[in-house]
Amino acid sequence: MTSTFLAFLGVSLIVIVTPGPDTALTIRNTLFGGRGAGVSTVAGVVAGQAVWALATSLGVVALLVASEPLFLAIKYAGAAYLILLGIQALRAALRPPLQRLAAGGARGAIRLTPGAAFRQGLVSNLGNPKMAVFFASLLPQFVPVGGATFWAFLSLGIVFCGMTFTWLAAYAVVVAKAGEVLLHPKVRRAMEAATGAILIALGLRIAAEQR
Repeated sequence: MTSTFLAFLGVSLIVIVTPGPDTALTIRNTLFGGRGAGVSTVAGVVAGQAVWALATSLGVVALLVASEPLFLAIKYAGAAYLILLGIQALRAALRPPLQRLAAGGARGAIRLTPGAAFRQGLVSNLGNPKMAVFFASLLPQFVPVGGATFWAFLSLGIVFCGMTFTWLAAYAVVVAKAGEVLLHPKVRRAMEAATGAILIALGLRIAAEQR
């Protein structure tokens, strides 16, 4: 039992620390709204993961993965959302200096509210069908034979959510602490452009990938 749980922690850690849409969105929103927006984004991501974990525990995810039309609908909607967020970041990065000053001075880019950041994290995660495949394929491997109960699945899902929150929140704190450097207009615009391009690339990859 202990070895199985440790194996689950190891696999989960590898998955969590591998950069993906959640990491890119956390960095992007921390740039746009500071540490509060970054942590709120992480909370939204984790809330989405909790929904996937609960759906897996109830057996709903297995039905989703088996339904090709529904799976594709979620995939394309999630990909489109990431591309939209990426375009917004690119537009902010390419905005002429005078427009940026009119929007709020040197700190005009810090405008994303925690509530909006939470919603973006939630929608982004729920719109990633790979999370459905991940939970449906990972959790059953680490539930003891004969112990595949609702609470067994949900407990592993909660552990995964806690690990995700810790890792991504650390990202947000590090980016926010680099605030003085990132507030330099040229540096901020470069970071916004980079995260925007990454989000668009991730959205296109999700849309193009097979299961």
